[in-house]
Amino acid sequence: MKRNFSPLLILLAFLPWFNAGFAQKASKPFTLEELMKKRIFSAASVEGLKSMNDGLFYTILSDDYQKLEKYSYKTGEKTATLLDLADFSETGIKMIIDYEFSADEKRILIQSDYEPLYRRSFKADYYIFDTELKKFTPLSANGKQQLATFSPDGNLVAFVRENNLFIADPAKGTETKITSDGKFNEIINGAPDWVYEEEFEFNKAFAWSPDSKKLAYMKFDERNVRMFNMTMFQGQKPSLDENALYPSNSQFKYPKAGEDNSVVSVHVYNLESGNTLRVNTGPEKDQYIPRIIYTNNPDYLAILRLNRLQNKLEILKTNTLSGRSVVMYTEENKCYIDETNFDNIKFLPDGKHFVLTSEMDGWLHLYLYDLEGNKVKQLTSGNFDLTAYYGYDAVKKLFYYQAAAVSPLRREVYAVNEEGKVKTVSGLPGTSSASFSNTFRYYIITHSSVTTPPVFSLYDASGKLIRTLEDNADLQEKIKEYQPPLKQFITFKNSDSVTLNAWVIYPPGFDAGKKYPVMMNQYSGPNSQEVLDQWGIGFDEYLAQKDIIVMCVDPRGTGARGEAFRKVTYLQLGKYETIDQIEAARFAAGLPYVDGSRIGIWGWSYGGFISSSCMVKGNGAFSVGIAVAPVTNWRYYDNIYTERFMRKPQDNPEGYDQNSPLFFADKLQGKLLLIHGTADDNVHVQNSLELSERLVQAGKQFDQMLYLNRNHGIYGGNTRMHLFTLIENYLNQNL
Repeated sequence: MKRNFSPLLILLAFLPWFNAGFAQKASKPFTLEELMKKRIFSAASVEGLKSMNDGLFYTILSDDYQKLEKYSYKTGEKTATLLDLADFSETGIKMIIDYEFSADEKRILIQSDYEPLYRRSFKADYYIFDTELKKFTPLSANGKQQLATFSPDGNLVAFVRENNLFIADPAKGTETKITSDGKFNEIINGAPDWVYEEEFEFNKAFAWSPDSKKLAYMKFDERNVRMFNMTMFQGQKPSLDENALYPSNSQFKYPKAGEDNSVVSVHVYNLESGNTLRVNTGPEKDQYIPRIIYTNNPDYLAILRLNRLQNKLEILKTNTLSGRSVVMYTEENKCYIDETNFDNIKFLPDGKHFVLTSEMDGWLHLYLYDLEGNKVKQLTSGNFDLTAYYGYDAVKKLFYYQAAAVSPLRREVYAVNEEGKVKTVSGLPGTSSASFSNTFRYYIITHSSVTTPPVFSLYDASGKLIRTLEDNADLQEKIKEYQPPLKQFITFKNSDSVTLNAWVIYPPGFDAGKKYPVMMNQYSGPNSQEVLDQWGIGFDEYLAQKDIIVMCVDPRGTGARGEAFRKVTYLQLGKYETIDQIEAARFAAGLPYVDGSRIGIWGWSYGGFISSSCMVKGNGAFSVGIAVAPVTNWRYYDNIYTERFMRKPQDNPEGYDQNSPLFFADKLQGKLLLIHGTADDNVHVQNSLELSERLVQAGKQFDQMLYLNRNHGIYGGNTRMHLFTLIENYLNQNL
């Protein structure tokens, strides 16, 4: 394979510290148990802080989720205990999982007894707590609820139960059933189906009108979606009874690439008339409705309509009285429109404008539009990507956002006014993010880098530092004690002269005169990013203690480098990512302190797909590969994600099959370990089993581990510890 690298330049790039020699310092090793179970390098955080309406106070859960307390942003002092479960032991409520205030903040909707369903969905018991009467009222006595949400006026609560939508009136102690056709694996009202929840990243499919007089909701007819079956085994039950003889079967609707989706319709329930209106979303049924958003006018609902190819987005302005819709905005893309844009569509308080993010100039930027769909202004511009939109301060007329404006490896927080003038809110080297109070009176900046654990700092609107909420001083002392090896950044060019970003971790006491193995960790998925200047000590640093150089490369297709770099993988997922990882391995093999016969690669999910692909296409570049929960053919994965990048298999069979490890199993070189959870509802174990069968028939030896009843995260009990011990042992034996 052709090299475009100067060995001298690369050597210098790989030896950034050797003037002072941080990597030469003595290091106290840490154990896998200390890392995984004791979590000695876990950073403290400022979690659960919620701004109150005035933006001057916030609330937080404390005492193991037993108390809800109110604090002042300005002084940091507690001003009130709003709720202490110890005073209400008779309710049987064990903890407050989450909560929501009514509009007047006199009632609190409490979530308890959490029961997870999928990644974002769950059931729970909800209660309403009256802060003046000091009284708890169950939201409903008829079974657990989903997605309970106050109406804007705080008088009513909408929720989903057993695929139907309800409205509760706590003052009257009544609940009204809005829909009655909900049925498991057939009709869902007010909540998304599995694939919408997973790939459009939301779990609430209803919206209150601003005047609390209407409830808009989405209905999912999934009767034509094919069923997926998962076998569930006895697991950790204490005894083996007759129920253990025959495992149970878990069934759910999962549309794979090229298969039928749910037919989605949008409806509006009028509380005054009791009537339900189906609104016009067009004649096409094979399309997506990824969001419904009420405008500031209660008579108009914005409906996002996306075609099956996901390269044409329309915003429909829908009259909720007549059901008529007109297209107020249209955007088309030669490849696809990323789903991360949908939550950035926000209607401004003036009732005349909305903002959105788009790649229409080749970079992800913020745009201002009027309600007729006319572009008023491109608010941000330049050869960088906006990476988060935080909101609009109507008083100062400022839009707040995060961007990779200095480098793809960094994140800063900015504000821009309506004239396009930008000011830096937080520009420290590393990664900064922001959280604003209501009214934007205060904000919290979270900042970290590869050498600095997260620091949480509170500022007022003028930019004055009020106080540091958390500096992780204890963790910094722990770092001094252990001196763990840290990431160093490098860049290099691939054979197409494209510069790629990477990081490398050297073993403590690195000796350039020795020969080291290299283990490459990567994810590589579309618009993802692993090479980022932010804090994190984990398994990679643990491996570096074992005299292994650990390396990570963000290949073509990853994020924060503009649309052209991000979408080069369109219609051929895995092709360029695999090439880049193989070239990185061959490049590393040529370094004087690397044993080129001992280079490994591993990854999880998309990363498992790429590590599998590298092992069968690498022609011996890797001696070891580990694939955790890998996709092995995109035909097996869900259609929203897959078709966004690949289109349907019927329309792009070569793109699917030429980049599938299945069809190259006979080319495997090196030792391969496949790992999967048998109850993975996301990347089905089918992927690993089908690859293992191809390897068997090709006469290729490999290793495999299945984790019983574990989902895509492969966790629970001792599972994670076992998994990473397995990986460590495998590398000890084979790398």
